[in-house]
Amino acid sequence: MAVAPAWPMANQMINPPTDQETLNMFAPPDEKAATIDTRLINHPIALELRANPNYKESRPHMKIPESMRAHHLTSGALAGPGRIEVPPLMFIEKEGKGGLTLTYLGSDICGHPGVVHGGAIATLLDESLARSCFQALPNKVGLTANLTINYRNPVRAESYVVLRSKTVKVDGRKVWVEGTLESLPEEGETPVIYTEASALFIEPKQAKTMSRLYPAAS
Repeated sequence: MAVAPAWPMANQMINPPTDQETLNMFAPPDEKAATIDTRLINHPIALELRANPNYKESRPHMKIPESMRAHHLTSGALAGPGRIEVPPLMFIEKEGKGGLTLTYLGSDICGHPGVVHGGAIATLLDESLARSCFQALPNKVGLTANLTINYRNPVRAESYVVLRSKTVKVDGRKVWVEGTLESLPEEGETPVIYTEASALFIEPKQAKTMSRLYPAAS
């Protein structure tokens, strides 16, 4: 009896929802979350990329089995009211050439008062850069070998942001990525660049097994 609950979780890991299915799995818990969700979904950047056949849209956090999300940093400890208020919306370019992530950062992940903690920003950059390039790796999964971040401007709490990434080099099991974290601009606005980052991801030798265990990475 003790192992019975493990079956649904194992089944979800082996047969995760499709990218399209993840877009319908989040139900905003309150009016604020609904407002944030609507703005992300209908932002001009999202509309433009949704119409571009070279990009695939998804909410990667929704591929993580629900019973495991509480143990996952960005879909657990950093997610929810006052933090990452709604699951980030991600657009990945074909063949792992790059991607964009749209998200909203609340008031409860600050370092200095009213300023989002630099460690939270580093976590978001690490995850977004990684997801955008995994399709360029042989088995579609990798681990962070290096992450360099230059903080240019503080990120104010209660902000909409966009993470942009571009794969700049692929060499076998290694892939190099560059990216920025910027304000999510309204029409006619010039975005503020908050951070610039570069990273190296390496596919481990046991990646073929990992890709089956962690489908959310694909």
